[in-house]
Amino acid sequence: MSFRFGVQFRATADPEFVRTAATTAASLGFVDVWSSDHIGAADPFLPLQFAADATSSVEVGPLVLNNEFHHPAMIARAAASLDQLSGGRFVLGLGTGYAQSEHDATAIPLRAPGARVTRFGETLEVVRTLLDDGACTFEGEHHTIAIDDLGVRPARRVPILVGGHGERVVGLAGRFADRFQFTGLTFDADGNLSPGGFVIDELDIRREWLIEAAGDRIDDIERSALVQRLTVGDDTAEARTETADAFGLSPEQLDDCPFALIGSVEQIVDKLERLRTRLGVTHYVVRDAEQFAPVVAALS
Repeated sequence: MSFRFGVQFRATADPEFVRTAATTAASLGFVDVWSSDHIGAADPFLPLQFAADATSSVEVGPLVLNNEFHHPAMIARAAASLDQLSGGRFVLGLGTGYAQSEHDATAIPLRAPGARVTRFGETLEVVRTLLDDGACTFEGEHHTIAIDDLGVRPARRVPILVGGHGERVVGLAGRFADRFQFTGLTFDADGNLSPGGFVIDELDIRREWLIEAAGDRIDDIERSALVQRLTVGDDTAEARTETADAFGLSPEQLDDCPFALIGSVEQIVDKLERLRTRLGVTHYVVRDAEQFAPVVAALS
């Protein structure tokens, strides 16, 4: 499978920033642009329409929606609307949510991990049904749905991207996702987000979970990674040392970590090809389109 690349822009309500981010990404060969979903930043959906209007080909989507903030019927309605408005270029990125501080700030409960994943699975089932059929009857532990007509239909079958690391989330991706994004993110003893799964041996396990859960669907699921650290250049020794320390990895482990791309264009291309062979990752999202553009060009 060929490589594809996306860029995540800072969540903002500045229309010119969003338009420029989208047009720059398109001109440099990126295929999708992404927002994010955090309290303290702009809405994850609305800026995407400006990005879509500024371009004619790139896909747009949230990376990823915090499922705990949203009701599945509202997610489906927004997704179908944006897909229509963008001419069939919307991708729905979904995750379970994790940021306790954001939930404390809004008094929206953050469920315990088990309940959170159960609700996430219900959301995936309901959203997939509503997007495909325009109607859904569902009764679960967290949601009861009886919608005869969503009222808006997408322009195409909306792809769903699921990001996660836990076994149940990976299993849900195998059932419902068109794209699975490795995150490697775990929680430390204090409940803070941690790169505890950035070692490639841990990602090998997730690859096997995905294959087992997907069954015959596995060849239809694109595998993705969000790059957390990016330095493209010939003098990257300092960046490599700092990143390895920050991630708690040895230099050798850093060389196999898909979430850090540090080195010359040739070194990064070699790394991406090795990771494609080992993990099947062919889609990468970065946050600096111009710095990464030489790699995109080399692999176009």
